[in-house]
Amino acid sequence: MTGYGRATKSFRNKTIMVEIRSLNSKYSDLRIKIPQHYREHETVLRRIVTESTQRGKVDMNIELKSLQGDEEFGLNKPLFRRYYEELSQMGKELGMDHGDLYQAILRIPNVVSSGLESIDDEEWKALLDTLNEALDNFKKFRETEGEATAKDLHLRITTIMDLLKQVSPYEIERVDKLRQRLHQNLADYLGKENIDENRFEQEILFYLEKMDINEEKVRLEQHCRFFLEEMEKKAKSKGRKLSFIGQEIGREINTLGAKAYSSDIQRLVVGMKDELEKIKEQVANIV
Repeated sequence: MTGYGRATKSFRNKTIMVEIRSLNSKYSDLRIKIPQHYREHETVLRRIVTESTQRGKVDMNIELKSLQGDEEFGLNKPLFRRYYEELSQMGKELGMDHGDLYQAILRIPNVVSSGLESIDDEEWKALLDTLNEALDNFKKFRETEGEATAKDLHLRITTIMDLLKQVSPYEIERVDKLRQRLHQNLADYLGKENIDENRFEQEILFYLEKMDINEEKVRLEQHCRFFLEEMEKKAKSKGRKLSFIGQEIGREINTLGAKAYSSDIQRLVVGMKDELEKIKEQVANIV
C-alpha cells in the first residue's frame, strides 16, 4: 500500500527528521538514506522499518540539521596538507596547471567528514523516538487509505451480488428461446410432421444439463459472502487471502458466462467481470 509518515525532534543543537514513503509492491524493498555516523545502526533501523511496513517499495530518509544554521563537519588538516604538498610538487615537476586544487582535494575521501564518528545513547534514543513517531504517522496514513479501499471493495462485491440476482429472470426465458429455435430448425430440415417429439424432449434435457448454472450461482454468492467476511476480520494481513477468493469468484463468473446461452445474461456477466477487475486492482494494494 502507499503510505507516508514524517516526524521531527529537536535534540541538543540539532533537529532530527525522519521521512518514510512507500509504494505498492508484492515484496519488501527498503532503501534508506542516513547520515554517515548513523551507519553503525543501519541494520537495526532496517529491521524496525521492515517489520512495521511489512511490504512495499519503501524509502526512508533521515536528516540532521543544525539549529545554528551550520552543519557539523570536520576537516582533516594533516591529510589536506599532505595532499596539497604532494599534488603541488607533482604539478611543478610535470609542468601542470594547479587549477582548482582546493576543490579537488576536498572531494577526496576522509578529507572532509562528519564531526561525529558515532552517537551516544541519548541521541540513539532520540532517533528511535523520532522513527517510531514517523512510523505511527505512516500507519495512520495507511489506515485512512485502507478504510476508503474497504468501502470501495464492499460496494463492488455487493454490485456483483446484485448483478447475480438479475440473472434468474432470464433463465426460463433462455430455455423457451432454445426450445423454439431447435424446434424450428428441425421443422425446416425434416418437416414438422417428421419430428419425434419424445426424442426432441430428450435432446432438450441434454441441453438443459449443459446450460444449468445453479451450482455456479450458489458458489459465486458463497465466495462473495466469504470475501466480505474476511474483510471484516481484524487480521493483520489479509491481502493474499482476498486475492485467492477473488480468483475463485473469477472462475465462477467465467463458467457462468460460458454456460449463459443468453445475451442478457452475458451482459450481466460482463458487468461482473468489470467489477472484479477493479477489485483485483484494489486487493493488490492491500497488505
